[in-house]
Amino acid sequence: MSKTIQAVRGMNDILPADAALWEYFEDTVRDWLRAYGYTQIRTPVVEATDLFVRSIGEVTDIVEKEMYSFEDRLNGERLTLRPEGTASCVRAVIEHNLLYNAPQRLWYTGPMFRHERPQKGRYRQFHQVGVESLGYDGPDMDAEHILMTARLWKLLGLQDVALEINTLGSSEARARYRERLIGYFEQHAGELDVDAKRRLHSNPLRILDSKNPAMQALVEAAPSLMEDLDELSHMHFEQLQAMLSAAGIEYRINPRLVRGLDYYNATVFEWVTTRLGAQGTVCAGGRYDSLIEQIGGKPAPACGYAMGVERLLALLQEQGFQPPALAPDAYIVHLGVVADALAPLAAEQLRDAGLAVVMHCGGGSFKSQMKKANASLARFAVIIGDDEALAGEVSVKPLRGGGEQARMSIQAAIDFLSL
Repeated sequence: MSKTIQAVRGMNDILPADAALWEYFEDTVRDWLRAYGYTQIRTPVVEATDLFVRSIGEVTDIVEKEMYSFEDRLNGERLTLRPEGTASCVRAVIEHNLLYNAPQRLWYTGPMFRHERPQKGRYRQFHQVGVESLGYDGPDMDAEHILMTARLWKLLGLQDVALEINTLGSSEARARYRERLIGYFEQHAGELDVDAKRRLHSNPLRILDSKNPAMQALVEAAPSLMEDLDELSHMHFEQLQAMLSAAGIEYRINPRLVRGLDYYNATVFEWVTTRLGAQGTVCAGGRYDSLIEQIGGKPAPACGYAMGVERLLALLQEQGFQPPALAPDAYIVHLGVVADALAPLAAEQLRDAGLAVVMHCGGGSFKSQMKKANASLARFAVIIGDDEALAGEVSVKPLRGGGEQARMSIQAAIDFLSL
């Protein structure tokens, strides 16, 4: 007999016991985004590989090592399971000409895929909520993104989440900085690891993002991009800081914060925590003003961010958060030939009134059905025996908080359970 098939490593099932936490988070996020005027966009899980090569950057860990890419057996097209959501969102905006009349505030959620070594908070299939604002060029939108995430942390009751910000300046500023950075690392070539040596001339800013402990002292002593910023970049960053300070948002400027994607410029930010070990970034993003043109659209400014759902839920659990129980309003217990015929009709009438109702299935004694009613966490048991069924009535029994069982018409039960 063949071995039992199991889920692919790093691609996890979300079991019913975890559903309440996921649903609580998703409901909170939908209401939060609606309050800021963002509308949802849904894009395919599979995209052309070239979309990510052109947007994320060919000399990045994601493109070089982590993407799930394959060749379509029918037409030979190179395809990739999306490793992040911004490129897909921008591609859709360009393809459907969404910026023709007005800027766009968009959001999305769903699974992303990266071939990484699975560990807590870092999976091969993971979920993100992404927010993208396209057609906005001022620091006020950068500030909105940070302010709205701060509000979400309050709504969720998250603790110990800190904000780090930086600026990557203009493409001209980064070009100047790139040359200084190459010169610095060339002077310390003997201290570079294999990845740093490979990226030294192709993408030296990625060296600043190194997670190798042996490289940290060298990275910390590297030149700062701030010394190469032009006046407009300085002004943009200073205006952002003024807005954050006026709103009472605490932050730390981290000059080594460069993000792992090549499309970023100007503002970049991360929300980090010390409560999840090595996977401390729970939300990150920034400005990507050249990406729309880079993918093939007309030049337009843009910025956005994404949050890791699994990491945020792990942080909530680490803090001991318990979501509200997913309990029905009523559990229908029924026994008898006439009662069995009436029970599904009564259940549908209750549901028509907007009540959440579980109807017992599978037979069993009255006692065993009542045990299952109690276990369902329903507020009430709606009991139907043949006597009730012949009279077109039901008995309503409180299961939580006391109270007497009462017999009544189905409409009276609807009115009572809807209170």
